[in-house]
Amino acid sequence: MKCINNAHMKQLLCIFCTAAIFVSGCNINTGKSSPSNPYDAYSYGNSYTNSIQTTVNTSFFAKDLCVTNSINFGTDETDSQVAQGAGAFNLTTQEVVYSQNIFTQLYPASTTKILTAYIIIRDCDLNAIVTVSESAVDQADDSSICGLKKGDNISVHDLLYGMMLESGNDAAEALAEHHSGSIEAFAKVMTQTAHDLGATKSNFINPSGLPDENHYTTVYDMYLIFNAALKEPLFVEIIGSKTKSVIYTAENGNVIEKTYSSNNRYHTGGADEPEGFEVIGGKTGTTGAAGYCLVLYSKNPEGEEIISIVFKADGRHNLYLLMNQILSRFAK
Repeated sequence: MKCINNAHMKQLLCIFCTAAIFVSGCNINTGKSSPSNPYDAYSYGNSYTNSIQTTVNTSFFAKDLCVTNSINFGTDETDSQVAQGAGAFNLTTQEVVYSQNIFTQLYPASTTKILTAYIIIRDCDLNAIVTVSESAVDQADDSSICGLKKGDNISVHDLLYGMMLESGNDAAEALAEHHSGSIEAFAKVMTQTAHDLGATKSNFINPSGLPDENHYTTVYDMYLIFNAALKEPLFVEIIGSKTKSVIYTAENGNVIEKTYSSNNRYHTGGADEPEGFEVIGGKTGTTGAAGYCLVLYSKNPEGEEIISIVFKADGRHNLYLLMNQILSRFAK
């Protein structure tokens, strides 16, 4: 469906709210500005002359986004029943090419870390050294971690790899505390940032995606968040990495060397890319409440950029099955 659907354009443009300002441990003032009212239909950009010959700069907030309505399409040609939500977005043609409950609020699990990474890359000194707190490493036995210990001294840059490749909840919390001083403060930045990007049906409680009834997003909101993150070269580099070797120091000064490895099956060889596609990278997520989730960035045989998302699949095999069906049948 073409990305100029007027009904949803109006819906998207009418729900914007004024951005808030947060004080944090990182530099929020990065030189990147956003409209004071980002959901207003008009902000500075193009020019037109009104009836009294006054030139005003205007542009639609969603002029570069894929916009559609809430009608599902493509689901009868896939095994859509294996997941609760899915979507595919052609960034090159600005089209939504597959839509399955893309505005339904769902739990994102560790795909949450896409937003965390975006904020950290946007705001923080990547060379800054973070001293890992006791609370950051206090994770449940079944929690996904990258093996940090209290007192470890590691760069923001390397923590990002630990969070995105190994899906380390310990790394996510260490980064959140570095940025904002606490998980609660960082969660407020997350929700405000999401809303500023147009993802207004989302709310975030933590940087990792641990289950919480008030921690949710939608397929469409995740598209908006991931689309923004892809504009950061380091983010694309990270999600495209299969492994990353890091060196940091323990609390006692000992040097620690580790290699983080991606758990994306397209990178590990556990899943084959659809014919002609180049899978660049993405983020997985799994919890009991969220099911199996995957947010993916790829290029189709024509070289067009594709974001594809599956939320709450009923198993890992079916997650990649549906993803491949969506890409091969609708994103070529």
